[in-house]
Amino acid sequence: MRGTWIIFQREIGQYFVSPIAYLIAFAFLVTTAVLFNSDLAYSVSIKPADPAVIPNFLAFMMVFVAPLLTMRMLAEESREGTLELLLTAPVKDSDVVFGKFLSAWTYYTVLLALTFVYQILLVVITPENVVDFGLATSAYAGIWLYGGAALSVGLLFSAVSENQIVAAFLSTAALLLLWLGDLAGDIVANIDLARVIRVLTLPGHFTSSFALGIVRAEDIAYYAGIIVIMLFITIRIVESHRWR
Repeated sequence: MRGTWIIFQREIGQYFVSPIAYLIAFAFLVTTAVLFNSDLAYSVSIKPADPAVIPNFLAFMMVFVAPLLTMRMLAEESREGTLELLLTAPVKDSDVVFGKFLSAWTYYTVLLALTFVYQILLVVITPENVVDFGLATSAYAGIWLYGGAALSVGLLFSAVSENQIVAAFLSTAALLLLWLGDLAGDIVANIDLARVIRVLTLPGHFTSSFALGIVRAEDIAYYAGIIVIMLFITIRIVESHRWR
């Protein structure tokens, strides 16, 4: 755990001093603010405000945000030759991977927590105080786990390539496929096959449960399983650098 903590501190420090990280945060918060404002405008005369509007939007946006947050982590280390130096340090390969992953997930958690202020604004703005905090909490918990799974996929592809752009492209393509699989019911004629494909996708365990205020153990297990599998493969890839 000490090795993981050391790597975590190193990586999270780079996030909060990097101009790119602040640009990502700025774009993230501006986009969600515009979306919240638009939904609030519709709620005046068309429909009630949706507490899960931001998490639902992020279910798609993580296809692009996750690669941006993870593309440099291992790809840059490999390109600059610092990964080999890091592997000679008194830390385990798993410490390197876990530390980097947890730093990305922590940064994402901070961004996500900042958007929860919209729920507070809804309480202040809505005179009837009809905001469903149960739904909001469920949706935010779900998109937090969803984000962790997406980041683990991005970290895997960052370990595969020495080029950050290639790593970002590959992880975006993989996450896009996992997102498009949720639309299998509209494309695949076979209902059973469409159901199987949907169960394997990231939004398939969010839109029909967490986003509706339903917390199911199978959905939590799915996201936890994706994280464990992706990190396990990433550790094996990092270990292979010792033999090159």
